[in-house]
Amino acid sequence: MNNLGKLFSIFVFCITLSCHDEGEKTVVVSNEPISVSNTSLTHVEPLNWWVGMKNNTLQLLVNHPKIGFTTPEITYNGVTIKKVHKAKSPNYLFIDLEISEDTKPGKFDIIFKDENDTVETHTYQLLERKNPANDYIGFNSSDAIFLLTPDRFANGDPTNDVVKDLNEVEIDRTDGYARHGGDLQGIIDHVDYISDMGYTAVWPMPVLLNDMFEASYHGYAITDYSQVDPRFGTLEEYQELSLKLKEKGMKLIMDQVANHCGLEHWWMKDLPSEDWVNNQKNYEEHFENWNGETNIVSNHRRTTNQDLYASKRDNQEMTDGWFVSAMPDLNQRNPYMAKYLIQNSIWWIETLNLGGIRQDTYPYSDKNFMRDWAGAIMTEYPNFSIVGEEWSSNPLLVAYWQTGNNNKDGYESNLKSTMDFPMQHAIIDALNQEESWDKGFVKIYEGLANDFVYPTPKDIMIFPDNHDMSRIFTQLNGDIPNTKMALATVLALPRIPQIYYGTEILMNDFDNPGDHGLIRTDFPGGWESDQINAFTAEGLTDNQKNMQEFLKAVLNYRKSSKAIHEGETIHFAPFKGTYCFFRILDDEVVVVIMNKNKEAITLDLERFGELGLQGKQLTNVISNETFEWADSMTLEERGVTILTTKK
Repeated sequence: MNNLGKLFSIFVFCITLSCHDEGEKTVVVSNEPISVSNTSLTHVEPLNWWVGMKNNTLQLLVNHPKIGFTTPEITYNGVTIKKVHKAKSPNYLFIDLEISEDTKPGKFDIIFKDENDTVETHTYQLLERKNPANDYIGFNSSDAIFLLTPDRFANGDPTNDVVKDLNEVEIDRTDGYARHGGDLQGIIDHVDYISDMGYTAVWPMPVLLNDMFEASYHGYAITDYSQVDPRFGTLEEYQELSLKLKEKGMKLIMDQVANHCGLEHWWMKDLPSEDWVNNQKNYEEHFENWNGETNIVSNHRRTTNQDLYASKRDNQEMTDGWFVSAMPDLNQRNPYMAKYLIQNSIWWIETLNLGGIRQDTYPYSDKNFMRDWAGAIMTEYPNFSIVGEEWSSNPLLVAYWQTGNNNKDGYESNLKSTMDFPMQHAIIDALNQEESWDKGFVKIYEGLANDFVYPTPKDIMIFPDNHDMSRIFTQLNGDIPNTKMALATVLALPRIPQIYYGTEILMNDFDNPGDHGLIRTDFPGGWESDQINAFTAEGLTDNQKNMQEFLKAVLNYRKSSKAIHEGETIHFAPFKGTYCFFRILDDEVVVVIMNKNKEAITLDLERFGELGLQGKQLTNVISNETFEWADSMTLEERGVTILTTKK
């Protein structure tokens, strides 16, 4: 856990990297680091703040034995204590600060005095913002996002594999639910690979401290919202990753969790108030012998957020229930919890110079809080992006959460992007089903027709799979042409595409479909002892190499395709086992032709006459062969053809 009694330094983002003769990396800091060595307090969060924020208020959470019996004082020009809030637990204080517009960056002491004039001192620091708010540019439809599981991607620093002071210390790469040793340094070491593949943004699963007793590798049971898990590395390495990505023109997306924390979070041993987490009384009654009482776990009925007829009981059990028994449900209706979570998100945006946030389990939290949370972030950073996870195959439910939607209940989410599970399901069905009037490609055709429900379809995030579902190659029963068709669709639709690591080498979970440990398999070449190296293609099969080259070609074309980023979409009803859609902007036309026929078929191009392609030269994005658009074309093989007028 984080102990502020020790020297804790946070280096601000503006850093440069150099190497010693021995090849060891050093971090050179361009301005003074945050220093909180002058303290005896256990926790003060946020760890620091910035001058010049649009919102000039700040609320400090202070945790220390009997701190509630003290009175805090600050003497620093421009910083005023507006109010001090005591908690039910005597070991907490919440301090409301106002930071005036003319406040200068610097350090100041917070003096805590009790009735006996006993003094505790904490040094706090206000930093100068390194980037204007408008410079925080979020992800959009011009991006392609690389999702990865840090513990399973690459082990760049074996010395941090085991941290003895933490609850889970074993490394076992044969166990899908144990730690494997992947870390931030491993991602940093392979930024070039990710960039060369054609991605423009990276979304790692959470890397904050997960000091749980088992399955801590995935990151979603956070036990300290201000500390990087030392088994993943350091805050400086997290910042270095962001910097490396920026140097490549890429963005870092942070996976955040506002709905729940891990059961071993430090505050669970001493909760500040009687309503800090939901179902708290039940938990406290069983604290000594906690066994995860099933009656406090969520009913997972997410439709209660929109259901006009939902009972109060169903709604409460969904929102207030714990996600699982090891993940306490945070009560965002508590104003101090709400403020804490909003400030924590902003703290990470500034500290890492983020290019976006992915918010886990979006509909499980109090929806009014989520509106305020997203609103606070977007007010501070108007060009930022947040995507929320809504696992539903119903586009009406997905659309409900996107900002600008005309919801019957008047709800405005302030959320720019949601995740397109409906289209993901449609793509799988389309490719697995035999063609008929109401099956096969028509699932995509009619799925796209639902775009009228989205305020801005191009801001929705589409994906072939992710860390919580079977690999796309498994979902498509090991069919390579179908997998290529799925990937081409995802990358050419009016959407923001996300691809999971290992898709390029046909990683799968055939041995136990749906098993999370298997879905999140180690990326070959990420460990020094690996015999196969996907980063260099050494040891890959011909099929794996072919898929890697295919995805690389499509991603790199997409990177500069304005038609795919912003263009008009036109599609034609499925016909004789084929489905074609077009992306058009000015002189650039992108043609995606999908074909399920096992025998050669002649495609009548006059059917697409309204597009004005007759006589034009097009280039095959994969093979670079040229093709003149005439009256017909022959499709020799089942699979996908991607053509472009762009030279």
